[in-house]
Formats: sequence, structure tokens, C-alpha cells
Amino acid sequence: MNTKLIQEYGEDILCYRLRTARQKKRMLYKDFEKKLLKINREEIKLKLKQRNIEWVPLVPPFQKGWKRYFVLREDVVVSKQAWFFENILRKINTQDWSHRRDFKITKRRYGRKKQVVKGQQLLKPYDYQFSKMNFSEDEKQLFHEVFEYEIRGKTVKRYAFSEPWRFVLRVRPNMITMVKNNDAIIESRLKEIENYLERNKLREKLYKLLDGKVGWRSNYARYEYKEKYVYKNKAFSQVLHLIKEET
Repeated sequence: MNTKLIQEYGEDILCYRLRTARQKKRMLYKDFEKKLLKINREEIKLKLKQRNIEWVPLVPPFQKGWKRYFVLREDVVVSKQAWFFENILRKINTQDWSHRRDFKITKRRYGRKKQVVKGQQLLKPYDYQFSKMNFSEDEKQLFHEVFEYEIRGKTVKRYAFSEPWRFVLRVRPNMITMVKNNDAIIESRLKEIENYLERNKLREKLYKLLDGKVGWRSNYARYEYKEKYVYKNKAFSQVLHLIKEET
């Protein structure tokens, strides 16, 4: 405390616990940080409520594209081991979606565009996944180990089904039958919180308060994104405009 106040009003002023200018400034920072943490807790609770909103039937349902998945081949369905392969398929089946019924995509080959059917494979579980799928000993005999290269040249072990010919792909309409009830109050408040944090660039400060280090999202916010190929996929008039701005 300022000694001039003690000289002027005496030592009795010490019982009032008056704060110095530095202490007042520090209290402002602490109050602001508490406000940020309170906003973060509110955002987490609102997102949890939004995630737990129940789904209700959609009347009438509508179709959105097509879905494709594996089913047993016709001769396997009528065989005595149909239930055995059905149980395997239930664990390694995959599903894909497309807006086209033929599941064709555009690929460029030697500079030319070509329509090809999109590929789809059975699930090849990793080693740690395979042990959790509760395959019986007879079912495990139908899998073999494969080693594949992934990102950074790392080799991983996976398990592939040895008889994929027993399954065929089937295309069916992708019907939307359920919809989640939207809570306008929750969405409005979440948008309000997001705008406040993004507009004032407070995400980085909030990450520091939570874990003491800069969050991964703030690394992208530090620097403005600069396009590597400025003139790529731009019209000639846009290229001329960019050249004029640079000069």
C-alpha cells in the first residue's frame, strides 16, 4: 500500500485492506480468466445436451443417395454354413454411400477423365481390433495376416478374410427415417459463444488456461493461409487482376 496514505490517515487504514493499482490490475485479469473458464464449462454442457437429443421418426421418410454393402452370395445363403459366414460378415462388413446408383467416380488417367466404379473391400481389422472381435477358433482359421504400408512408411499388421468370393455387393436406396430434434435455444447459445471466442481471438488463451499450452487450432490461426499456386484454377481475368495487385 502507498505509504502516503498511511501517513495521511494513520495505520487504521490498514484494516480496510485497500488494494494497490497492481493488485487491482491483477484482479481484473483473474476475473477475465474465470469468465473464460465459465464460458468453456457452459459450452461443454451445451454440446453434451445437444449430443443427447433424442431421435424421432421422420414422416414421411425421404431418399438421400444410395448405400452399398456386402451380403452373402446366393449359393452360400442356401448352404448349411450360411449362419457361420453370416456371423463373420456381421463383423467385417463395410458400407459406402454415393449420390449415384452405379457408384462411379471420375478419375484422371494420362490427362483424360474416365468414369470408373468406386472400389469397396471388406474390413481388414488391425491386430488390436482382431483380438476384440470375439472370433471363434474356426472363424480365425479363415483369416490370414497381411502387412501394409501406411503414413510415414510404417508397416502394420492386419487380418484379411481368405474367402471374399462368398460375399457380393448390394446397392439399396439410402432412406432417411430418423431425424434429431433441433433445440433452437442451445444452437443459438453455442453460436453466440463461438462468435465471441473467435471474434476476440480467445481460443488460444482458453487453451493455455486449460492445459498450459497452445492448442492445435491456434497454430493455424497465427498465420494467414497463403495459397501455394496462386494462379491455379482461376480465370484469365482473375489472373490479370492478381498481377495488377502484385505490381
